[in-house]
Amino acid sequence: MPEPALNPELIGLLRCPRSGASLRVESDELVSADGSFRYPIRQGVPRLAGEAYAESFGRQWNRYDVARTEEDEATFEAKTGVHPRDLADRLVLDAGCGGGRYARLVGSHGANVLGVDLSTAVDKASALCAELPNVQIAQADLLDLPVAEAAFDLVFSIGVLHHTPDPRRAFAQIAKRVKPGGRLSVWLYRKNTPPQEWLNSGIRAVTTRTPARVLEPLCAGLGVLGSVPVVNRTLNKLANFSAHPDWTLRVCDNFDWWAPKYQSHHTVPELSSWFAAEGFEEIAELPPEKSGDFYRWVYEHDLIIGSGVNVTGLRRG
Repeated sequence: MPEPALNPELIGLLRCPRSGASLRVESDELVSADGSFRYPIRQGVPRLAGEAYAESFGRQWNRYDVARTEEDEATFEAKTGVHPRDLADRLVLDAGCGGGRYARLVGSHGANVLGVDLSTAVDKASALCAELPNVQIAQADLLDLPVAEAAFDLVFSIGVLHHTPDPRRAFAQIAKRVKPGGRLSVWLYRKNTPPQEWLNSGIRAVTTRTPARVLEPLCAGLGVLGSVPVVNRTLNKLANFSAHPDWTLRVCDNFDWWAPKYQSHHTVPELSSWFAAEGFEEIAELPPEKSGDFYRWVYEHDLIIGSGVNVTGLRRG
């Protein structure tokens, strides 16, 4: 299969991670303006960083096919406050694109999308978006984001910053990439009640040290529990496991929870304060995708493990 073609305009938004200088394409490399630094391009993906602490995500997104167009569209709108069709011709940064399902979704609606991720999931994302010349994937670190500042109409990060060793710093990095008047939307794991936090943190102290070849069958076993009525709505409020109706997504969700080295939990006031500190206005909490009085009650009382805090805002002009 031929490598995806590079998008010159989107490549032009990348910066040298070490010098901050612009980059030019030379054969199969990106080269800094003064020629001092070179970065390989493989499978149509500029490699501006190594995998570092994100190894489990490379394995996860390359192993599981989770793109589901109709569901992804509903989730994207719920977690960004924007419908993909309203992004045609807009410049969008997918900060932590994983396997590329949202980059593909937004790109298919005509947006110009730069998707960045630290893990080798960029290989999956590049392949998934190969037929969309308006989508460019790059391997880069959100903690030192090598992307032009104040350039994007929309920057979104869905379920990513809480897997970095410094979510606040990563937030500041992506916030700087929003142009004046542009929108930032961020979804992070919600902080649950103390007993839930203690139990799940204790279990994760073991699972994050468990080899993937052992952990994956355990996540599949939890996938079975996720198909059992009543159990999949009660027991997973103690120790997290997915109740998604799709088997592949259940197993992937379980691995996503128990494998990553870093996982932080947050509150709406905390995340909203980050927006305010970085110069955003019209800051608003986005409601959960699911509805119903009972769901809303347990959600607002922080009882749903794996649920999120979701905030959006506009950068002041």
